[in-house]
Amino acid sequence: MYYLIKETLTECTFEEIKKGEYQYVAVLDMEEWKNQQNRFDMGIEMDINTEDIHNTKAEVNYDSLTGTFSVPSRRDICGDDYQYAFALDERGMVFIDSTGVVARILKRIARTKKWRMPSLERFIYDFLETIINRDLHILESYETELADIEEDILDPSTETDLTRVNEIRNDLRNLRIHYEQLVDLGQEFQENENNFFKHENTRYFRLFTDRVTRLHDFAASLRDYTMQLRDMYRTQIEVKQNRIMTILTIVTTIFMPLTLIVGWYGMNFKYMPELDTRWGYPIVIGVSAFIIFSGLLFFKKKKLL
Repeated sequence: MYYLIKETLTECTFEEIKKGEYQYVAVLDMEEWKNQQNRFDMGIEMDINTEDIHNTKAEVNYDSLTGTFSVPSRRDICGDDYQYAFALDERGMVFIDSTGVVARILKRIARTKKWRMPSLERFIYDFLETIINRDLHILESYETELADIEEDILDPSTETDLTRVNEIRNDLRNLRIHYEQLVDLGQEFQENENNFFKHENTRYFRLFTDRVTRLHDFAASLRDYTMQLRDMYRTQIEVKQNRIMTILTIVTTIFMPLTLIVGWYGMNFKYMPELDTRWGYPIVIGVSAFIIFSGLLFFKKKKLL
């Protein structure tokens, strides 16, 4: 699949690319790249292997710029990444992708973008923007979800499960690493070591790295938020446990005198006068009730109940 970078991304043939009238974009699978690599006449010093992609990066070659993309799926951030490679020089850019994701992105750009001053730099900017265009919404939805979880934690009547917090934290970790790699990629483009890009157009890469940096900072702050929620959850658990221990202590304290009475009169000595007294049993009941009532009143006054 070949495109010329005109006012819009325009599909073309390889012969139209070779004319050199416009900068171009091409998408090939690995087999096509192996067969057609020499036709693009790029000074690539090392082979590109799409089966050995671990991160997003760019590398400067003798007369080209090559690199790889490892992009988390926004539907399952902790799942398998979309992985593809690229090579570019001042004439155009070739993507090596067997997943079909780049072809979908290019069709979207061709359908939605129209440029007043078309250039390879502007295309790369729009391509990179397409990768992250939903991320602010995703991060904002995480923030809302974490705020709801915080309310549940602070509500003593609600049982809170931190499983979702752990899932969000893992997603944010992967996104943060992804953003760091994108920033490095944008800075490599901005460096323009081989002078493939027009100097005035490198501002596009600066705009991109600035935006990704903000997304990175947002993701990092949300990850800190998840840690705060975990600490808050542990604190609430400790508060509940302390409350239970307080109640148990109060109950033990109130009934301790009653235990003494039971132990005292459970000895059943022969000459204990209270055992033969007609009103002994009601008196013990009354004393016990008075002790319980007094204890409850005391702890209520101390605001422990």
